[in-house]
Amino acid sequence: MPKTIDVTELILRDAHQSLLATRMALEDMVPACADLDQAGYWSVECWGGATFDACIRFLNEDPWERLRTFRKLMPHTRLQMLLRGQNLLGYRHYEDHVVDRFVEKAAENGMDVFRVFDALNDIRNLRRAVDAVRHTGKHAQGTICYTVSPLHTTTGFVEMAERLVDLGCDSICIKDMAALLKPQPAYDLVKGIKEACGEDVRVHVHVHATTGVTMVSLMKAIEAGADCVDTAISSLSLGPGHNPTESLVEMLEGTGFTTRLEKPRLLALKRYFNQVRPRYREFLSNITGVETEIFDSQIPGGMISNMESQLKQQGAAGKLDEVLAEVPRVREDAGFPPLVTPSSQIVGTQAVFNVMMGRYHVMTGEFADLMLGYYGETMGRRDRKLIMQATKQTGKALISGRPADLLKPEWQELRAAALDLKGSNGSDEDVLTYAMFPQVAPKFFAARSQGPKNLGKPGGAGDSPAQRPATPPPAAPAETPANGKGPVRTPITYNVKVNGQTHRVTVSPE
Repeated sequence: MPKTIDVTELILRDAHQSLLATRMALEDMVPACADLDQAGYWSVECWGGATFDACIRFLNEDPWERLRTFRKLMPHTRLQMLLRGQNLLGYRHYEDHVVDRFVEKAAENGMDVFRVFDALNDIRNLRRAVDAVRHTGKHAQGTICYTVSPLHTTTGFVEMAERLVDLGCDSICIKDMAALLKPQPAYDLVKGIKEACGEDVRVHVHVHATTGVTMVSLMKAIEAGADCVDTAISSLSLGPGHNPTESLVEMLEGTGFTTRLEKPRLLALKRYFNQVRPRYREFLSNITGVETEIFDSQIPGGMISNMESQLKQQGAAGKLDEVLAEVPRVREDAGFPPLVTPSSQIVGTQAVFNVMMGRYHVMTGEFADLMLGYYGETMGRRDRKLIMQATKQTGKALISGRPADLLKPEWQELRAAALDLKGSNGSDEDVLTYAMFPQVAPKFFAARSQGPKNLGKPGGAGDSPAQRPATPPPAAPAETPANGKGPVRTPITYNVKVNGQTHRVTVSPE
Protein backbone atom coordinates (compact mmCIF):
# COMPACT_ATOMS: atom_id res chain seq x y z
CA MET A 1 0.00 0.00 0.00
CA PRO A 2 1.31 3.49 -0.86
CA LYS A 3 2.05 5.74 2.09
CA THR A 4 -0.40 8.65 2.31
CA ILE A 5 1.20 12.09 2.49
CA ASP A 6 -0.88 14.85 4.05
CA VAL A 7 -1.08 18.24 2.35
CA THR A 8 -1.63 21.73 3.74
CA GLU A 9 -3.13 24.15 1.22
CA LEU A 10 -1.79 27.73 1.31
CA ILE A 11 -4.12 29.46 -1.14
CA LEU A 12 -6.00 31.44 1.52
CA ARG A 13 -2.92 32.82 3.28
CA ASP A 14 0.70 32.47 2.21
CA ALA A 15 -0.03 32.01 -1.50
CA HIS A 16 -1.71 35.36 -1.95
CA GLN A 17 0.55 36.96 0.67
CA SER A 18 3.57 35.98 -1.43
CA LEU A 19 2.14 36.81 -4.85
CA LEU A 20 -0.59 39.43 -4.32
CA ALA A 21 0.75 41.41 -1.35
CA THR A 22 -1.96 39.86 0.89
CA ARG A 23 -4.63 41.94 -0.84
CA MET A 24 -7.14 39.20 -1.65
CA ALA A 25 -10.55 40.04 -0.21
CA LEU A 26 -12.66 37.56 1.72
CA GLU A 27 -15.43 37.74 -0.86
CA ASP A 28 -13.01 36.29 -3.42
CA MET A 29 -12.18 33.40 -1.09
CA VAL A 30 -15.69 32.41 0.00
CA PRO A 31 -16.71 30.74 -3.30
CA ALA A 32 -13.70 28.38 -3.03
CA CYS A 33 -14.35 27.22 0.52
CA ALA A 34 -16.69 24.33 -0.35
CA ASP A 35 -14.13 22.73 -2.67
CA LEU A 36 -11.31 23.38 -0.20
CA ASP A 37 -13.34 21.75 2.55
CA GLN A 38 -14.05 18.62 0.50
CA ALA A 39 -10.75 18.24 -1.39
CA GLY A 40 -9.03 16.08 1.25
CA TYR A 41 -6.48 18.46 2.78
CA TRP A 42 -4.95 17.83 6.20
CA SER A 43 -5.35 21.56 6.85
CA VAL A 44 -5.99 24.85 5.08
CA GLU A 45 -3.78 27.75 6.13
CA CYS A 46 -6.05 30.78 6.15
CA TRP A 47 -5.01 33.24 8.88
CA GLY A 48 -2.03 34.81 10.58
CA GLY A 49 1.15 36.06 8.95
CA ALA A 50 0.42 39.39 7.27
CA THR A 51 -3.30 38.74 6.71
CA PHE A 52 -4.36 40.37 9.99
CA ASP A 53 -2.42 43.53 9.16
CA ALA A 54 -3.70 43.65 5.56
CA CYS A 55 -7.31 43.17 6.65
CA ILE A 56 -7.41 46.28 8.82
CA ARG A 57 -4.84 48.39 6.93
CA PHE A 58 -6.08 47.95 3.38
CA LEU A 59 -9.31 45.93 3.18
CA ASN A 60 -11.39 47.48 6.00
CA GLU A 61 -12.17 43.91 6.99
CA ASP A 62 -12.37 42.47 10.49
CA PRO A 63 -9.82 39.61 10.60
CA TRP A 64 -11.77 37.90 13.38
CA GLU A 65 -14.87 37.86 11.21
CA ARG A 66 -12.77 36.38 8.41
CA LEU A 67 -11.74 33.54 10.72
CA ARG A 68 -15.33 32.93 11.85
CA THR A 69 -16.43 32.83 8.22
CA PHE A 70 -13.83 30.22 7.34
CA ARG A 71 -14.86 28.14 10.34
CA LYS A 72 -18.48 28.20 9.19
CA LEU A 73 -17.71 27.41 5.55
CA MET A 74 -15.08 24.70 6.13
CA PRO A 75 -16.49 22.59 8.98
CA HIS A 76 -14.65 19.40 7.95
CA THR A 77 -11.16 20.87 7.61
CA ARG A 78 -8.51 21.93 10.11
CA LEU A 79 -7.91 25.66 9.93
CA GLN A 80 -4.28 26.68 10.33
CA MET A 81 -2.51 29.94 11.13
CA LEU A 82 1.03 31.31 11.30
CA LEU A 83 1.87 32.82 14.69
CA ARG A 84 5.08 34.77 15.37
CA GLY A 85 5.62 33.40 18.87
CA GLN A 86 5.93 36.17 21.44
CA ASN A 87 5.34 38.71 18.63
CA LEU A 88 1.91 37.19 17.91
CA LEU A 89 0.95 38.97 14.66
CA GLY A 90 2.67 42.27 15.42
CA TYR A 91 6.27 43.44 15.29
CA ARG A 92 7.15 43.61 18.96
CA HIS A 93 7.10 41.23 21.91
CA TYR A 94 3.93 41.08 23.96
CA GLU A 95 3.55 40.37 27.63
CA ASP A 96 2.69 36.75 28.43
CA HIS A 97 -0.94 37.31 29.38
CA VAL A 98 -1.59 39.05 26.05
CA VAL A 99 -0.14 35.99 24.32
CA ASP A 100 -2.45 33.76 26.34
CA ARG A 101 -5.50 35.87 25.52
CA PHE A 102 -4.72 36.00 21.80
CA VAL A 103 -4.33 32.24 21.47
CA GLU A 104 -7.46 31.65 23.54
CA LYS A 105 -9.53 33.94 21.32
CA ALA A 106 -8.09 32.55 18.09
CA ALA A 107 -9.03 29.03 19.20
CA GLU A 108 -12.46 30.19 20.33
CA ASN A 109 -13.12 31.78 16.94
CA GLY A 110 -12.24 28.61 15.05
CA MET A 111 -8.48 28.08 14.75
CA ASP A 112 -7.25 24.46 14.97
CA VAL A 113 -3.54 24.42 14.13
CA PHE A 114 -1.09 27.05 15.38
CA ARG A 115 2.22 27.07 13.51
CA VAL A 116 4.39 28.92 16.01
CA PHE A 117 7.76 30.34 14.97
CA ASP A 118 10.37 32.80 16.16
CA ALA A 119 12.40 34.85 13.70
CA LEU A 120 15.64 34.04 15.55
CA ASN A 121 14.77 30.40 16.37
CA ASP A 122 14.99 31.41 20.03
CA ILE A 123 13.09 28.71 21.91
CA ARG A 124 12.43 31.11 24.79
CA ASN A 125 10.26 33.19 22.46
CA LEU A 126 8.14 30.14 21.57
CA ARG A 127 7.49 28.62 24.98
CA ARG A 128 4.59 30.78 26.14
CA ALA A 129 2.71 30.60 22.85
CA VAL A 130 3.11 26.82 22.68
CA ASP A 131 1.90 26.49 26.28
CA ALA A 132 -1.10 28.68 25.46
CA VAL A 133 -2.03 26.52 22.47
CA ARG A 134 -1.74 23.35 24.54
CA HIS A 135 -3.98 24.90 27.18
CA THR A 136 -6.74 25.33 24.56
CA GLY A 137 -6.41 21.70 23.44
CA LYS A 138 -5.55 22.75 19.88
CA HIS A 139 -2.62 21.56 17.73
CA ALA A 140 0.70 23.25 18.59
CA GLN A 141 3.17 23.06 15.74
CA GLY A 142 6.71 24.06 16.66
CA THR A 143 8.64 25.65 13.82
CA ILE A 144 12.26 25.60 12.70
CA CYS A 145 13.03 28.61 10.50
CA TYR A 146 15.42 27.08 8.00
CA THR A 147 18.40 29.13 6.95
CA VAL A 148 21.96 28.64 5.73
CA SER A 149 25.09 30.09 7.33
CA PRO A 150 28.51 28.93 8.53
CA LEU A 151 26.89 28.25 11.91
CA HIS A 152 23.61 26.57 10.98
CA THR A 153 23.87 22.80 10.62
CA THR A 154 21.56 19.82 10.26
CA THR A 155 22.66 18.68 13.70
CA GLY A 156 21.72 22.03 15.21
CA PHE A 157 18.28 22.01 13.58
CA VAL A 158 17.67 18.45 14.79
CA GLU A 159 18.57 19.51 18.32
CA MET A 160 16.08 22.36 18.02
CA ALA A 161 13.41 19.85 16.96
CA GLU A 162 14.14 17.82 20.09
CA ARG A 163 13.69 20.92 22.23
CA LEU A 164 10.39 21.69 20.51
CA VAL A 165 9.16 18.18 21.24
CA ASP A 166 10.20 18.68 24.86
CA LEU A 167 8.03 21.82 24.91
CA GLY A 168 5.07 19.64 24.07
CA CYS A 169 4.67 20.48 20.38
CA ASP A 170 2.30 18.15 18.53
CA SER A 171 4.31 18.38 15.32
CA ILE A 172 7.45 19.96 13.90
CA CYS A 173 7.50 22.24 10.86
CA ILE A 174 10.58 22.95 8.77
CA LYS A 175 9.80 26.43 7.46
CA ASP A 176 11.83 27.47 4.42
CA MET A 177 10.65 31.00 3.69
CA ALA A 178 13.28 31.87 1.06
CA ALA A 179 13.45 28.59 -0.94
CA LEU A 180 16.91 27.73 0.44
CA LEU A 181 16.19 24.11 1.35
CA LYS A 182 17.98 22.02 -1.28
CA PRO A 183 17.03 18.36 -1.87
CA GLN A 184 19.79 16.58 0.05
CA PRO A 185 19.61 18.83 3.13
CA ALA A 186 15.84 18.31 3.08
CA TYR A 187 16.32 14.55 3.19
CA ASP A 188 19.01 14.75 5.86
CA LEU A 189 17.03 17.10 8.10
CA VAL A 190 13.76 15.15 8.00
CA LYS A 191 15.62 11.87 8.49
CA GLY A 192 17.58 13.34 11.39
CA ILE A 193 14.45 14.61 13.13
CA LYS A 194 12.70 11.26 12.74
CA GLU A 195 15.68 9.37 14.13
CA ALA A 196 16.18 11.75 17.06
CA CYS A 197 12.56 12.43 18.00
CA GLY A 198 10.88 9.19 16.98
CA GLU A 199 8.95 8.08 13.91
CA ASP A 200 5.67 9.02 15.56
CA VAL A 201 6.62 12.73 15.68
CA ARG A 202 4.92 14.46 12.78
CA VAL A 203 7.19 16.46 10.47
CA HIS A 204 5.69 19.08 8.14
CA VAL A 205 7.71 20.79 5.40
CA HIS A 206 6.99 24.29 4.11
CA VAL A 207 9.03 25.64 1.19
CA HIS A 208 8.74 28.46 -1.31
CA ALA A 209 9.45 28.00 -5.01
CA THR A 210 11.61 31.03 -5.75
CA THR A 211 14.92 29.27 -6.43
CA GLY A 212 13.42 26.53 -8.60
CA VAL A 213 14.78 23.54 -6.65
CA THR A 214 12.26 22.95 -3.92
CA MET A 215 9.80 20.61 -5.63
CA VAL A 216 12.66 18.13 -5.64
CA SER A 217 13.27 19.03 -2.00
CA LEU A 218 9.67 18.08 -1.18
CA MET A 219 10.15 14.73 -2.85
CA LYS A 220 13.33 14.04 -0.91
CA ALA A 221 11.65 15.12 2.33
CA ILE A 222 8.79 12.73 1.63
CA GLU A 223 11.24 9.91 0.95
CA ALA A 224 12.92 10.69 4.28
CA GLY A 225 9.63 10.36 6.17
CA ALA A 226 7.90 13.75 6.09
CA ASP A 227 4.25 13.42 7.05
CA CYS A 228 2.85 16.59 5.49
CA VAL A 229 3.95 19.16 2.89
CA ASP A 230 2.63 22.62 2.02
CA THR A 231 1.56 23.56 -1.51
CA ALA A 232 -0.63 26.12 -3.28
CA ILE A 233 -3.17 25.68 -6.07
CA SER A 234 -1.30 26.22 -9.34
CA SER A 235 -3.10 29.42 -10.35
CA LEU A 236 -1.45 31.12 -7.35
CA SER A 237 1.88 29.33 -7.20
CA LEU A 238 5.55 29.54 -8.23
CA GLY A 239 7.65 32.71 -8.37
CA PRO A 240 8.10 33.86 -4.75
CA GLY A 241 5.12 31.67 -3.91
CA HIS A 242 4.99 27.90 -3.52
CA ASN A 243 4.97 24.67 -5.46
CA PRO A 244 1.68 23.73 -7.16
CA THR A 245 -0.66 21.35 -5.36
CA GLU A 246 -1.65 19.56 -8.57
CA SER A 247 1.99 19.03 -9.52
CA LEU A 248 2.67 17.36 -6.19
CA VAL A 249 -0.20 14.94 -6.73
CA GLU A 250 1.05 14.03 -10.20
CA MET A 251 4.67 13.76 -9.04
CA LEU A 252 3.77 11.14 -6.46
CA GLU A 253 2.09 8.78 -8.91
CA GLY A 254 3.98 5.48 -9.12
CA THR A 255 6.39 6.40 -6.30
CA GLY A 256 4.91 4.46 -3.40
CA PHE A 257 3.37 7.66 -2.01
CA THR A 258 -0.05 9.17 -2.53
CA THR A 259 -2.34 11.89 -1.14
CA ARG A 260 -6.01 12.05 -0.18
CA LEU A 261 -6.63 14.92 -2.57
CA GLU A 262 -9.44 14.74 -5.14
CA LYS A 263 -8.30 15.89 -8.57
CA PRO A 264 -11.72 17.23 -9.69
CA ARG A 265 -11.81 19.51 -6.66
CA LEU A 266 -8.28 20.71 -7.38
CA LEU A 267 -9.21 21.45 -10.99
CA ALA A 268 -12.23 23.44 -9.87
CA LEU A 269 -10.05 25.43 -7.47
CA LYS A 270 -7.47 26.07 -10.16
CA ARG A 271 -10.10 27.37 -12.56
CA TYR A 272 -11.67 29.56 -9.93
CA PHE A 273 -8.44 31.25 -8.83
CA ASN A 274 -7.40 31.63 -12.46
CA GLN A 275 -10.34 34.04 -12.71
CA VAL A 276 -9.49 35.80 -9.45
CA ARG A 277 -5.77 36.38 -9.99
CA PRO A 278 -5.97 38.93 -12.86
CA ARG A 279 -8.14 41.19 -10.73
CA TYR A 280 -5.16 41.78 -8.44
CA ARG A 281 -2.63 42.36 -11.21
CA GLU A 282 -1.44 45.68 -9.74
CA PHE A 283 -0.23 43.80 -6.65
CA LEU A 284 1.44 40.92 -8.45
CA SER A 285 5.10 40.32 -7.68
CA ASN A 286 7.56 41.19 -10.43
CA ILE A 287 9.29 37.87 -9.84
CA THR A 288 7.76 35.34 -12.19
CA GLY A 289 10.66 33.02 -12.88
CA VAL A 290 13.55 31.54 -10.93
CA GLU A 291 15.88 33.56 -8.68
CA THR A 292 18.90 31.42 -7.76
CA GLU A 293 20.67 34.55 -6.51
CA ILE A 294 18.66 34.10 -3.33
CA PHE A 295 21.04 31.33 -2.34
CA ASP A 296 23.58 34.14 -1.82
CA SER A 297 21.42 36.99 -0.50
CA GLN A 298 18.89 34.69 1.27
CA ILE A 299 16.25 37.39 0.90
CA PRO A 300 12.68 36.08 0.61
CA GLY A 301 11.42 36.69 -2.92
CA GLY A 302 8.78 39.30 -2.20
CA MET A 303 11.29 41.38 -0.29
CA ILE A 304 13.48 41.77 -3.39
CA SER A 305 10.54 43.32 -5.23
CA ASN A 306 9.97 45.72 -2.36
CA MET A 307 13.63 46.76 -2.28
CA GLU A 308 13.61 47.34 -6.02
CA SER A 309 10.52 49.52 -5.76
CA GLN A 310 11.90 51.60 -2.89
CA LEU A 311 15.25 52.13 -4.59
CA LYS A 312 13.44 53.30 -7.73
CA GLN A 313 11.52 55.83 -5.66
CA GLN A 314 14.84 57.19 -4.41
CA GLY A 315 16.30 57.41 -7.90
CA ALA A 316 18.70 54.59 -7.06
CA ALA A 317 17.35 51.62 -9.00
CA GLY A 318 20.87 50.77 -10.13
CA LYS A 319 21.92 50.05 -6.55
CA LEU A 320 19.84 46.89 -6.11
CA ASP A 321 22.83 44.62 -6.69
CA GLU A 322 24.80 46.54 -4.07
CA VAL A 323 21.97 46.09 -1.59
CA LEU A 324 21.72 42.38 -2.31
CA ALA A 325 25.46 42.08 -1.72
CA GLU A 326 25.19 44.08 1.52
CA VAL A 327 22.42 41.96 3.05
CA PRO A 328 24.67 38.97 3.87
CA ARG A 329 27.22 41.29 5.46
CA VAL A 330 24.60 42.93 7.66
CA ARG A 331 23.23 39.51 8.54
CA GLU A 332 26.69 38.35 9.63
CA ASP A 333 27.15 41.51 11.72
CA ALA A 334 23.85 40.69 13.45
CA GLY A 335 24.81 37.09 14.28
CA PHE A 336 23.31 35.29 11.25
CA PRO A 337 19.58 35.56 12.04
CA PRO A 338 17.24 33.71 9.68
CA LEU A 339 15.57 36.16 7.34
CA VAL A 340 11.87 35.97 8.15
CA THR A 341 9.44 38.54 9.55
CA PRO A 342 10.51 40.70 11.28
CA SER A 343 14.26 39.97 11.01
CA SER A 344 14.19 40.03 7.20
CA GLN A 345 12.75 43.55 7.19
CA ILE A 346 15.17 44.71 9.86
CA VAL A 347 18.27 43.36 8.12
CA GLY A 348 17.09 44.32 4.64
CA THR A 349 16.28 47.88 5.65
CA GLN A 350 19.65 48.33 7.33
CA ALA A 351 21.33 47.05 4.16
CA VAL A 352 19.52 49.70 2.11
CA PHE A 353 20.56 52.38 4.61
CA ASN A 354 24.16 51.21 4.44
CA VAL A 355 24.26 51.41 0.65
CA MET A 356 22.47 54.74 0.42
CA MET A 357 24.09 56.53 3.36
CA GLY A 358 27.30 54.70 4.21
CA ARG A 359 27.76 51.62 6.38
CA TYR A 360 25.93 52.17 9.68
CA HIS A 361 26.01 55.96 9.36
CA VAL A 362 22.34 55.58 10.23
CA MET A 363 21.12 52.65 12.33
CA THR A 364 17.38 51.98 12.53
CA GLY A 365 15.86 51.61 15.97
CA GLU A 366 14.81 48.05 15.10
CA PHE A 367 18.33 47.05 14.06
CA ALA A 368 19.69 48.58 17.27
CA ASP A 369 17.23 46.50 19.28
CA LEU A 370 18.25 43.39 17.35
CA MET A 371 21.89 44.07 18.18
CA LEU A 372 21.07 44.58 21.86
CA GLY A 373 19.10 41.35 22.28
CA TYR A 374 15.59 42.78 22.45
CA TYR A 375 14.38 40.33 19.80
CA GLY A 376 16.20 37.40 21.40
CA GLU A 377 19.45 35.51 20.90
CA THR A 378 21.06 34.93 17.51
CA MET A 379 23.07 31.88 16.54
CA GLY A 380 26.28 33.84 16.08
CA ARG A 381 28.07 36.65 17.88
CA ARG A 382 26.94 40.15 17.07
CA ASP A 383 29.51 42.78 16.09
CA ARG A 384 30.77 44.42 19.30
CA LYS A 385 31.32 47.85 17.74
CA LEU A 386 27.75 47.88 16.49
CA ILE A 387 26.49 46.81 19.91
CA MET A 388 28.29 49.82 21.41
CA GLN A 389 26.83 52.08 18.71
CA ALA A 390 23.33 50.72 19.40
CA THR A 391 23.74 51.30 23.13
CA LYS A 392 24.88 54.88 22.57
CA GLN A 393 22.07 55.57 20.11
CA THR A 394 19.22 54.12 22.15
CA GLY A 395 20.42 54.44 25.72
CA LYS A 396 19.39 50.83 26.24
CA ALA A 397 21.49 48.15 27.85
CA LEU A 398 22.55 44.89 26.21
CA ILE A 399 20.35 42.05 27.49
CA SER A 400 20.76 38.28 27.48
CA GLY A 401 17.49 37.16 29.07
CA ARG A 402 14.12 36.46 27.47
CA PRO A 403 12.93 39.83 26.14
CA ALA A 404 9.33 39.32 27.31
CA ASP A 405 10.52 39.01 30.92
CA LEU A 406 11.17 42.76 30.85
CA LEU A 407 7.55 43.54 30.00
CA LYS A 408 5.01 44.62 32.58
CA PRO A 409 1.38 43.41 32.51
CA GLU A 410 -0.33 45.41 29.78
CA TRP A 411 -3.77 43.89 29.15
CA GLN A 412 -5.75 46.36 31.26
CA GLU A 413 -3.93 49.32 29.73
CA LEU A 414 -4.53 47.98 26.21
CA ARG A 415 -8.17 47.35 27.01
CA ALA A 416 -8.73 50.84 28.35
CA ALA A 417 -7.11 52.40 25.29
CA ALA A 418 -9.14 50.23 22.89
CA LEU A 419 -12.44 50.99 24.64
CA ASP A 420 -11.84 54.72 24.18
CA LEU A 421 -11.65 54.39 20.40
CA LYS A 422 -14.59 55.31 18.20
CA GLY A 423 -16.11 52.19 16.68
CA SER A 424 -14.54 49.75 19.14
CA ASN A 425 -17.07 47.14 20.23
CA GLY A 426 -15.41 46.44 23.58
CA SER A 427 -14.65 42.80 22.79
CA ASP A 428 -11.40 41.06 23.63
CA GLU A 429 -10.97 40.61 19.89
CA ASP A 430 -10.99 44.37 19.35
CA VAL A 431 -8.54 44.86 22.20
CA LEU A 432 -6.21 42.35 20.56
CA THR A 433 -6.59 44.06 17.18
CA TYR A 434 -5.58 47.33 18.83
CA ALA A 435 -2.68 45.62 20.63
CA MET A 436 -1.30 44.25 17.36
CA PHE A 437 -1.57 47.50 15.38
CA PRO A 438 -2.22 50.52 17.64
CA GLN A 439 -1.57 53.00 14.83
CA VAL A 440 -3.89 51.34 12.31
CA ALA A 441 -6.69 50.01 14.52
CA PRO A 442 -8.26 53.41 15.37
CA LYS A 443 -8.84 54.18 11.68
CA PHE A 444 -10.17 50.69 11.10
CA PHE A 445 -12.60 50.78 14.02
CA ALA A 446 -13.94 54.16 12.89
CA ALA A 447 -14.51 52.94 9.33
CA ARG A 448 -15.50 49.32 10.01
CA SER A 449 -19.22 49.99 9.64
CA GLN A 450 -18.62 50.98 6.00
CA GLY A 451 -17.89 47.34 5.21
CA PRO A 452 -15.00 45.51 3.54
CA LYS A 453 -13.19 46.86 0.52
CA ASN A 454 -12.19 44.75 -2.47
CA LEU A 455 -9.07 46.15 -4.12
CA GLY A 456 -9.32 43.78 -7.07
CA LYS A 457 -10.15 45.34 -10.41
CA PRO A 458 -12.12 43.56 -13.14
CA GLY A 459 -10.17 43.05 -16.35
CA GLY A 460 -11.33 42.85 -19.94
CA ALA A 461 -10.82 39.98 -22.35
CA GLY A 462 -7.18 39.16 -22.82
CA ASP A 463 -6.24 41.48 -19.98
CA SER A 464 -3.62 39.37 -18.20
CA PRO A 465 -1.12 40.25 -15.48
CA ALA A 466 1.72 39.92 -17.99
CA GLN A 467 0.31 42.77 -20.08
CA ARG A 468 0.43 45.32 -17.28
CA PRO A 469 3.38 46.38 -15.13
CA ALA A 470 3.20 44.97 -11.64
CA THR A 471 3.51 47.25 -8.63
CA PRO A 472 5.24 45.64 -5.65
CA PRO A 473 3.52 46.00 -2.29
CA PRO A 474 4.62 48.81 -0.02
CA ALA A 475 7.16 47.79 2.59
CA ALA A 476 10.25 48.97 4.39
CA PRO A 477 12.58 50.70 3.96
CA ALA A 478 11.83 54.24 2.71
CA GLU A 479 9.14 56.46 1.29
CA THR A 480 9.54 58.77 -1.71
CA PRO A 481 12.25 61.43 -1.25
CA ALA A 482 10.95 64.88 -0.42
CA ASN A 483 12.45 66.35 -3.60
CA GLY A 484 10.89 63.72 -5.89
CA LYS A 485 12.64 61.27 -8.15
CA GLY A 486 16.06 61.56 -9.67
CA PRO A 487 19.61 61.83 -8.36
CA VAL A 488 20.19 63.39 -4.96
CA ARG A 489 21.75 66.85 -5.42
CA THR A 490 20.93 68.52 -2.12
CA PRO A 491 20.24 67.30 1.42
CA ILE A 492 16.86 65.59 1.62
CA THR A 493 14.76 64.19 4.42
CA TYR A 494 13.34 60.67 4.35
CA ASN A 495 10.39 59.55 6.43
CA VAL A 496 11.46 55.95 6.81
CA LYS A 497 8.83 53.52 8.00
CA VAL A 498 10.03 50.23 9.49
CA ASN A 499 7.59 47.79 11.09
CA GLY A 500 5.11 50.52 11.88
CA GLN A 501 7.67 52.96 13.33
CA THR A 502 8.56 56.13 11.40
CA HIS A 503 12.14 57.44 11.45
CA ARG A 504 12.99 60.90 10.10
CA VAL A 505 16.43 60.86 8.47
CA THR A 506 18.22 63.69 6.66
CA VAL A 507 20.81 62.63 4.08
CA SER A 508 23.45 64.74 2.35
CA PRO A 509 25.20 63.59 -0.85
CA GLU A 510 28.89 62.80 -0.53
